Amino acid sequence: MSQRLGEPRRPVRARRPMVAVPIAWIVAVSVVDVLAPPHIHLGPLLVAAPAITPLFGGPWTVALVAALAVIAQTAIGVLRDPDELLSANHEAQIVALILVGASLVVFCVVRERRAKELRQVRYVSETAQRVVLPPLPSRLGPLRTASLYLAAEAEAQIGGDLYAAVRTTSGTRLIVGDVRGKGLTAVNDAALLLGAFRVMAGHRAGLGELVRHLDRSVCGDLADPARHGEAFITATVLDIPDRDGRVRMVSC
Repeated sequence: MSQRLGEPRRPVRARRPMVAVPIAWIVAVSVVDVLAPPHIHLGPLLVAAPAITPLFGGPWTVALVAALAVIAQTAIGVLRDPDELLSANHEAQIVALILVGASLVVFCVVRERRAKELRQVRYVSETAQRVVLPPLPSRLGPLRTASLYLAAEAEAQIGGDLYAAVRTTSGTRLIVGDVRGKGLTAVNDAALLLGAFRVMAGHRAGLGELVRHLDRSVCGDLADPARHGEAFITATVLDIPDRDGRVRMVSC
């Protein structure tokens, strides 16, 4: 069996080649600004370096780039106005860089905290789904079985898909279905139906009787007035006898 249910993902670390981009920008702006005529000031362009860093880096990387931008702006002020050390214009630009850098660091911290919470919730949901959909055995009587769970989208791995197989005295019964919706609610509905199927599949004589029992088992929960929107489950139940070549199927 193969399942695309991922492990909790770690935060993306800043890549060294990408970090070189804002650093190179700081160096280029600083050199050009120092060599430019007195009436041309390129220092305000330094703010672009910390501004683009959150695209690929975390709070520490943003803080480093912002600090380098502040140092560069200070150096520009000293080199361009050696007599006055720092002009009011350069001081204002330095303060602006500090404020922008601090704001971006706070943004990155909040973003990473939120991403961590989402990863934890997703990991719990995926673990619950793995419990609901355990691997099928390679053989069920004379049948060779296998199963594959593939999400419709790479990021939508928590859904209400369900399947199970149960041996009976005369053959094998299988169920394949889908619960409307996603998330833990869908996983809970799938677990409810699969639990009823595993308990009753070997004790009901006909598929019709089994399907009616499954319907009664989940109707009460699906009709809960606390739910938002319509709730239903579609499923196909198969009865595959060991000796008889006819396969019986009920879709509901």
